[in-house]
Amino acid sequence: MECWRKIQSGSWIFPTVILCIYGFCSMMRPSEPFLTPYLTGPDKNLTIDQITQHVFPVWTYSYLALLFPVFLITDYIRYKPVIILQGISFIITWLLLLFADGVVAMQLMEFFYGMVTATEVAYYAYIYSVVNTEHYQKVTGYCRSITLVATTTGSLLGQLLVSLAHVSYFYLNAISLASIAVAFLASFFLPMPQKSMFFHRKSSPEASIEPTNKKPQNAPSQANAQLDKAIATSLVTPQDSPAFQLPKTRGQAHFLIILVQLCKDLKECYTTKKLLYWSMWWALATAGFNQILNYVQVLWDHKAPSHSSEVYNGAVEAIATFLCSITSLIVGHVKLDWELTGELALGVFSALDAASLFLMHFTTNIWACYTGYLVYKACYILLITIATFQIAAALSMERYALMFGFNNFVALLIQTIMTIIVVDSKGLGLNIETQFLIYGSYFAVIAGIFLIRSIYTIISIKCQKEAKNLTGNPQKTEAEEQSADCYATRL
Repeated sequence: MECWRKIQSGSWIFPTVILCIYGFCSMMRPSEPFLTPYLTGPDKNLTIDQITQHVFPVWTYSYLALLFPVFLITDYIRYKPVIILQGISFIITWLLLLFADGVVAMQLMEFFYGMVTATEVAYYAYIYSVVNTEHYQKVTGYCRSITLVATTTGSLLGQLLVSLAHVSYFYLNAISLASIAVAFLASFFLPMPQKSMFFHRKSSPEASIEPTNKKPQNAPSQANAQLDKAIATSLVTPQDSPAFQLPKTRGQAHFLIILVQLCKDLKECYTTKKLLYWSMWWALATAGFNQILNYVQVLWDHKAPSHSSEVYNGAVEAIATFLCSITSLIVGHVKLDWELTGELALGVFSALDAASLFLMHFTTNIWACYTGYLVYKACYILLITIATFQIAAALSMERYALMFGFNNFVALLIQTIMTIIVVDSKGLGLNIETQFLIYGSYFAVIAGIFLIRSIYTIISIKCQKEAKNLTGNPQKTEAEEQSADCYATRL
């Protein structure tokens, strides 16, 4: 028992292992690639129009409504309660999927799934509050890779059970429910963090939220110094408290001080042109990506109806996840001048995304449609990995988390507008094929913007280099002029 307490309290291994167990079990959902066939099948008897125009849009709306408050509350109550809330939302989602019927019940299910995705930030942020800085890279790799392994395992297991054992979609959902129940139980064993990125920061060099390319980590910014001073004046607890703990009467003031500081930091981040352009692509592309993920199964069911064709959604998702892992690894080992070629890569691969979506629209062959999806998802993950690196390299961890949350919020806002206009029955309510034609055009516009921007950037950098070379060799220029004068005198 003593040994167990020691492992639990003094090591980074224990919280990492528990979090990885949670991540694996929560993402190992063999039923997810078969959601649309399940809803349109004999278990739920919903029509494609009901799913597309009335059920699936609720996820987008609830995700948008919940993201910002959940982002702040997650940091304020220090992650673990939000991870437990995610586990509860998971269980409610799958209970409704299994035992509830009708459009309204499925809309309620989508609302709770929106809660699941909104609280996902706690999973990735939690580990940074319970391990030391030197372990960040290692534990990040573990936590992210385990989710990829779980997604691949779940998709592959679902496909094998459907194709070989002819297991019904109902029992796939029962397996998913059992898996997320294990994740929910595991969440209670996570140690409660004593600090967080914003509201419970320790007064240490790691708490600085200035960009890493502006000041060294051991030199706190003036803004942070003012913030710490303002907080300190309102404290009644000892200064060596493990985190900032405000009295209830001052809690609101503390919250507002932090919120104002976050707004200032966010504004300063977006004054950098490089970060602004990368963030703009991030928001635009992520909005389209989320929309494709939400409705691609509907397109597959339209191309090859599940009630009369073999369904290979699980195999396709497993291959897509594997390809995404490979592309992420490739980006990590490619040595390029992203300052020069980054925006060109955004333009070229966004054009490939557009071409893939056009293929999915125009083809009548389900295998060509599957192939287009694989290319699309691999290209997006490649680019989002590059964008993540470019943004994270210029910022501290706290400011990166802030930009990550805001970029996702903007992406959801764009996706919501897209859903209202294109998908929702109160808007145009277009059929699924026309929707993908619009999504392809959307990515073509993104590609055009960044191709034009990249050409401008490349030409500007070359012109600056040429001007620098000319101004950098004045002696050579004078010698050339003297030689020309001598030659003219001889003539």
